[in-house]
Amino acid sequence: MSELDLLAERFETDRAHLRAVAQRMLGSADEADDAVQETWVRLSRSDTSEVGNLTGWLTTVVSRVCLDMLRSRAARREDPTDLPTTAYDGGPGPEQQALLSDAIGPALLLVLDTLGPSERLAFVLHDMFAVPFPEIAEIVGCTPAAARQLASRARRRVQGERVPDDDGTDRRRAVVSAFLIAARAGDFSALLTLLDPGVVLRADPEAVKIGATAVLTGAGEVAGRFNGGAQSARLAFLDGEPGLVWAVGGQVRVAFVFGFEGDRVSRIDQLADPSAIEAMTIDIRPNSEL
Repeated sequence: MSELDLLAERFETDRAHLRAVAQRMLGSADEADDAVQETWVRLSRSDTSEVGNLTGWLTTVVSRVCLDMLRSRAARREDPTDLPTTAYDGGPGPEQQALLSDAIGPALLLVLDTLGPSERLAFVLHDMFAVPFPEIAEIVGCTPAAARQLASRARRRVQGERVPDDDGTDRRRAVVSAFLIAARAGDFSALLTLLDPGVVLRADPEAVKIGATAVLTGAGEVAGRFNGGAQSARLAFLDGEPGLVWAVGGQVRVAFVFGFEGDRVSRIDQLADPSAIEAMTIDIRPNSEL
């Protein structure tokens, strides 16, 4: 038996576990199978001779695949035809419905679909599979404390509790949403009320290359920059904080990171450097949440 055959045999012992993880993450039997298949492809191309816990390694890989799929799904949320077929929308046949019901209840699935990709991953991995927060943090790209907070917020939403806004995130999100709405509508006066008088808009060198002004200072200048624009911008959480992104085909090309002074925007960083964007955890929200 070849080494690849031995590896395939070993993979089969974990297939059921990996499919369960993927199905709880994605809520779709078909997408779960795709995620497991991609995990096998990555395993077959990797040197795992130094891996002590192959099941743990495979769980990490399938989780990263699922996270990418969830983020891609969130970026396409505005087009219902792009959404995956799930048990509660009447799409799959009886066999798929039975498999999905075994994995996760329809009511819980509906609640999970309201969570951001990172929240969903943290909740599923920790609460359903007891994956430690340091490992979740490595997958999501955040600190263990942030991963714990993601799971906690998701858990409270699943339990039907209102998640308290202890750190003012909801207020900042409301400001960014109002900013995007005003920018799209060309409501200059509304933009001025949302901006601190001394607000600064800074663009990184990559953003300058595609036409952005390096620095703009003052509410009037910054409001004028966005007034009537941002038609393609989307509300997003950037490392857990509300901001805006411009994405093409699900790929974020520009991120707008907001800073605040009280309830007014005091700073906007326009980032187009791919390495800076790649380093961020980004959850794009649908326009229906504005």
